[in-house]
Amino acid sequence: MTRFAISTGSKFEIQAGYSRAVVDGEWVFISGTAGYVPGTTDIADDVADQARQSLTTIAETLAKAGAGIKDIVSVRVYVSDRAHVLPVSLVLGENFSDPRPTNTTIVCGFVNDEIKVEIEAVARRQ
Repeated sequence: MTRFAISTGSKFEIQAGYSRAVVDGEWVFISGTAGYVPGTTDIADDVADQARQSLTTIAETLAKAGAGIKDIVSVRVYVSDRAHVLPVSLVLGENFSDPRPTNTTIVCGFVNDEIKVEIEAVARRQ
């Protein structure tokens, strides 16, 4: 069984000692992904736009693992406010089709105030 890590080179990954993703055999475990444009500190103000960017980053990470959005089996969605649940859910609905992944959504705080949503995912490569 092959195990390897995928990194974006983010300073946060180095500081906090984590990988963007770990591939273990057919499984891909993706860390919580905020809506920052990779390699920048740019982040949209709109929560739906942040969710879309999170999913774009997740899709790019999955591609490096030989997988895609359709391979996601579970997501955990963290939002900074209850009001963000519906807009983020609508973005997820735009991106996932049957069989849709499992989803747990949690309202929480983030280290940086500009973060409104973070998405964590588990995928199984086909």
